[in-house]
Amino acid sequence: MLAMAIVAEVIATSSMKLSNGFTRFWPSLLTVCGYAISLYLLSHILRTLEVGIVYAIWSGVGLAAVALIGVLWFGETVTLVKLVGLFAILVGVVLLNIAGRTT
Repeated sequence: MLAMAIVAEVIATSSMKLSNGFTRFWPSLLTVCGYAISLYLLSHILRTLEVGIVYAIWSGVGLAAVALIGVLWFGETVTLVKLVGLFAILVGVVLLNIAGRTT
């Protein structure tokens, strides 16, 4: 369910870029629906899992996926600072998962 929430969020964020400031109907609709689906799924996940861990995974994986889509699809640049930032997020997600398992 968390993977589906991440996919919906990544689709929504990518569609927001295509919506041109919510001036294009279909990408705008996909943005709203994607976020609604993602948040709905997150609300169910949070019934059984810790909010800090779930949010870290959802936002961290989503951020990395959107950054990759930005580079591959939208032609955005890759810089050392961006790579270090993404790596830091990945390390944070891993550490939160480890901390969640030890408590």
